[in-house]
Amino acid sequence: MLQRKIGSSYWETSAIALGIMRMSALTSSKAAAVLETALESDINFIDSADMYGDGKSELIFGAALKEANISRDKFFIQSKGGIVTGDDKRYDFSKQHLLDSVDGILDRMGIDYLDSYLLHRPDPLMEPEEIAEAFDLLQASGKVRHFGVSNFNPEQFQLLQSYVDQKLLINQLQFSIMHTGMIDYGMHTNMTDTRSFDHDGGVLEFSRRKGVTIQAWSPFQYGFFEGVFVDNDKFPELNELLDKLAKKYETNKNAIATAWILRHPANMQVILGTMNPTRIKESAAGGDVTLTKQEWYDVYFAAGNDLP
Repeated sequence: MLQRKIGSSYWETSAIALGIMRMSALTSSKAAAVLETALESDINFIDSADMYGDGKSELIFGAALKEANISRDKFFIQSKGGIVTGDDKRYDFSKQHLLDSVDGILDRMGIDYLDSYLLHRPDPLMEPEEIAEAFDLLQASGKVRHFGVSNFNPEQFQLLQSYVDQKLLINQLQFSIMHTGMIDYGMHTNMTDTRSFDHDGGVLEFSRRKGVTIQAWSPFQYGFFEGVFVDNDKFPELNELLDKLAKKYETNKNAIATAWILRHPANMQVILGTMNPTRIKESAAGGDVTLTKQEWYDVYFAAGNDLP
């Protein structure tokens, strides 16, 4: 299994992480089996958010950790905060909300600290001075060891970084074979077609230059949660090639889709969202596959992309 140095060199963990957004639908016993499968597959990174299942995902995770008798130190545990759901729907990066968010996460999970805490989507009303105070308190208390963001563009990232003392190590961004905007525009520079549009402010290049780890979420989705592309009849050419490569590397389609992301030199970390133990094993196998450059491009083309 490939390893990733988060934020270039702050700590090393598995290149594939397990996201627990869907864990709220499981019993603690089934969730325990999921965690056991993750460890058996050399996945030691957990990604969560305080709003997943309105907090139930983290409650189930905490119960599963105990039921499986897995030591907290077996996992690098990350969660996110800043999204308020329900009748008072909003983004909220206020100092008190962030402090309360972390306390709630730790209580639900039954743990003493988070390895990393991310701001979950940018709040246009954020006041960086408040965030800096919250980060200082969370770090000083030992409740959070490292910090990052999710779905921030470079200007938002740099604005926040200019106020906080802690290096922002992570930016969580959607990326997959069927969601390639971060790389499309770079190849279509100086052109006027739709693929030349830069929707993200050069966030991929920015992250590489700053040593920020991109965590790729929805690695098997097309569109915005429209569905998975693996074994989807809408994408026959892509699935035919995934199957061909899976046979060559004696693995499976999910592994090839994972390997395609990991092949990019930005050293991304892939966040799996499945709660199916078989799918976890299949996807984790991608950490043992290194596609050639031609194979990487062939997959890119099979997904409907081109070169200018």
